[in-house]
Amino acid sequence: MKSQVQPKLIIHGGAGSSLHGKGGLEAVRRSLHAIVEEVYTLLLSGVDASVAVVRGCQLLEDDPRFNAGTGSVLQSDGQIRMSASLMDSASGHFSGVINVSRVKNPINLAHFLQSSPDRVLSDYGSAELARELQVPIYNGLTDLRLQEWIQERQDNFKRTMAGVVAETEMLETSNAGRGTIGVVVLDTYGKLAVGTSTGGKGFERIGRVSDSAMPAGNYATSHAAVSCTGIGEDIIDECLAAKIVVRVTDGMSLQEAMKKSFAEAYENKRDFGAIALDATGAIAWGKTSQVILAAFHDGDKIGDTLELPDGTEVGCIV
Repeated sequence: MKSQVQPKLIIHGGAGSSLHGKGGLEAVRRSLHAIVEEVYTLLLSGVDASVAVVRGCQLLEDDPRFNAGTGSVLQSDGQIRMSASLMDSASGHFSGVINVSRVKNPINLAHFLQSSPDRVLSDYGSAELARELQVPIYNGLTDLRLQEWIQERQDNFKRTMAGVVAETEMLETSNAGRGTIGVVVLDTYGKLAVGTSTGGKGFERIGRVSDSAMPAGNYATSHAAVSCTGIGEDIIDECLAAKIVVRVTDGMSLQEAMKKSFAEAYENKRDFGAIALDATGAIAWGKTSQVILAAFHDGDKIGDTLELPDGTEVGCIV
């Protein structure tokens, strides 16, 4: 099949409070840019949008700096429970797993479920699926996340969330965790796909469900695709990803849809971020938090959002 479209790509590694120190910022930048480069090379080779999304999510899940897969935060009982979802504009299918444990890449289970009649599984069902597929048992615990949990346990879990990224210098100072990873792709055939994965917000009540495995946090049609990151409850309350995508599908430009949705979020005092692509190749991001850790490839070069000003911000490259 002949390539017809310039592929586009945007990824994120979370949103929340400022990165502490230039070292943390540059380390995150290197991680994000390397992943963008690898996934964009795949897109240029002609891979399908979903395949590229899954690969990008795997790379982000495997980086212990981010709160997904390896490096996931611990819940209040000290266990890791992860959620991930995938949506493909070609099939129109949403698939995901909720609160799965002991797997390396939750996005792989979400990918398998794309072709299943039962496309969203909770903890027990996800564990059964992993066994059925003979997915190796994996422990994603890192020393930094364990130390973070031990410190918070000593303080009786007064913080509501764990750190957005795992950095040594952030252990003592981070007080806001909005850790999620996400990948949005427009492939050479003009197809959109999006994937989102998270370890949760950290220290939460057992059984809490993240937005990352809901259309509120991860959604796509043939018109637009959006991945969200931030406080999951705020994302759910705004039904953010689906809202933005539906607005574009109904005729609003991506930039207009992002601006309207983030203006509403600001009025409602929400704390989150989102990345997006539309079928024309427009790339967009928005945040009400201090930072959104996003990087993108616009067809010519790699860029990122790591040094945006504090506060509500929406950007778009058309």
